[in-house]
Amino acid sequence: MAAETGDQTVDERESEFGQISRTKDVAFRWLTLAAALVGILSLAILLAYVTVDAVGWLDWQFLTSAPHPNPFEAGIFPALIGSIALMLLIALVTFPLGVGAAIYLEEYASDGPLTTFIQINIANLAGVPSVVYGLLGLGLFVSLIGFGFGTLLVAAFTVALLILPIVIISAQEAIRAVPDSQRQASYGMGATKWQTIRNVVLPRAMPGILTGTILALGRAIGETAPLIMIGAPTTVFGVPNSLLSKVSAMPMQIYTWARYPETEFQYGVVAAGVVTLLVVLLSINSVAILIRNHYQHDQ
Repeated sequence: MAAETGDQTVDERESEFGQISRTKDVAFRWLTLAAALVGILSLAILLAYVTVDAVGWLDWQFLTSAPHPNPFEAGIFPALIGSIALMLLIALVTFPLGVGAAIYLEEYASDGPLTTFIQINIANLAGVPSVVYGLLGLGLFVSLIGFGFGTLLVAAFTVALLILPIVIISAQEAIRAVPDSQRQASYGMGATKWQTIRNVVLPRAMPGILTGTILALGRAIGETAPLIMIGAPTTVFGVPNSLLSKVSAMPMQIYTWARYPETEFQYGVVAAGVVTLLVVLLSINSVAILIRNHYQHDQ
């Protein structure tokens, strides 16, 4: 009877422990769901508020016209083309450099003090404020090399330096996630190291690499502090026709409109500019996501 009583006591304790664990699990699940909903609903409310203000202002004339003192004739076309040109040039600079650095650090560099020092500095550079990169671009590309204040080339290189550590870190994590067994199988078939990286490692790491690049470009398109530091104009009236042309970006143009005293600028024109910026950002991200999904389906 004592043993049975003891067995019943153990069963009751296990049942009570399981019930508490399930309660905690459900509570944690609802807590995380609430945290996600707070962010999603806040963003949805903000987007709805901005979209309502943009109604009647965001039209073809706004997208194809240059800035104008009259809010009813103002447009975002030069800043729109400038932002797209910046994103394309930034992607062309950061993607090969970031992926190449990640491949070297993960596949070729030996474990040692120098590699550790480089890794620590890359991680630290990912958290440096953007205004510091603006000062770096001002001193390096403008003062030292002499590319000129506020040009497309200087702006692209400066913002590329800003997001380059993020691309390197995300590419390293994606490459590190490829199982070593797949590398060893490739070596066993007689492949060289570069053939293994090109045919085995990179195709399987590409979805993660593209995900990190998408997030980095999403940050880059909204940066204004580096552009201000390199002397980029807040308003331009023509599209850039060379790498050394003056360039502005949509965030800078929107900030300029928000400082105008007219109510039409502060609400209608600014809201139309914000919606345009979001559409461009989502379009760039969508293209990158389609490319990433293509690599995922091929695996």
